[in-house]
Amino acid sequence: MKESKAARMIVSLLVITGGSFLAAYAIEGFLVPNLILDGGVVGVAIIVKELTGLQLSILVAIFNIPFLFVGYRQIGRNFLYKAIYGIVLYSVFLGIFEKVPAFTNDSILATVFGGLLLGIGVGLVIKAGGCLDGTETIGILISKKTSITVGQVVLLFNVIIFAVAGCLFGFDRTMYSLITYFITSKIIDLVDSGFEQAKAVMIITNESQKISDAIFARLGRTVTLIEGEGMISGKKVVLYCVVTRIELSEMKRIVKEDDASAFMTITDVSEIVGKHIKKKEEQHRREQMAEEV
Repeated sequence: MKESKAARMIVSLLVITGGSFLAAYAIEGFLVPNLILDGGVVGVAIIVKELTGLQLSILVAIFNIPFLFVGYRQIGRNFLYKAIYGIVLYSVFLGIFEKVPAFTNDSILATVFGGLLLGIGVGLVIKAGGCLDGTETIGILISKKTSITVGQVVLLFNVIIFAVAGCLFGFDRTMYSLITYFITSKIIDLVDSGFEQAKAVMIITNESQKISDAIFARLGRTVTLIEGEGMISGKKVVLYCVVTRIELSEMKRIVKEDDASAFMTITDVSEIVGKHIKKKEEQHRREQMAEEV
């Protein structure tokens, strides 16, 4: 078990390394030389860099620190380790590629190919359970307290960033940046199977209580238990839970650790109507039930 965990972690770190490399080159080799912005923290860092002359790699690392803290509180230690690793590498690669000449000075080519490379890089990092931009952790926090989705929060942040960039550098830069954002989002869709969609997870297991407790403890998500019956295996318990794409890798890890024989399906959720139970509310409910017993 320890060896398999170590092997999975090594593979994840290698994927994050490759993704960070591609994303950093997309930023410094295509986007920044043509004053085309990425969204999120990197977009803010590019604006600050242009206004102050400070190094982009340092700004990206500094601006991500508070988001990492939020990510740790919301998602857990595994996410924190991979996120720190990815962001540190990302910052290092940005510093290295800052000295490399631009691949092209054509804004259209930079928009298209920069968006493609950035989407592949970010998609690989997210698929491996890490992140390069901390705004999604804030999106997760807001989505847990409101009916707003993670994708909507990230989109709102980016609209504000692009609007500010338009006022400072011209709205042609904003239009190029929006095209890049659209291309990047679609490529992440292909690499990670879903950029703004939530994921519905169904787990058929003999360890329903153990897995549901682990999901609640590590992700803060409640689980719906459904009674089922297999034609051959007999009565089973089916767990149903909706998570964000960043939480998905931790969900897979929980299931593998607690019941290696579990059967799990993952599907896209196009829309969520209604509110889920908040972690604190559910904890309070459990405590009340324990006191009554």
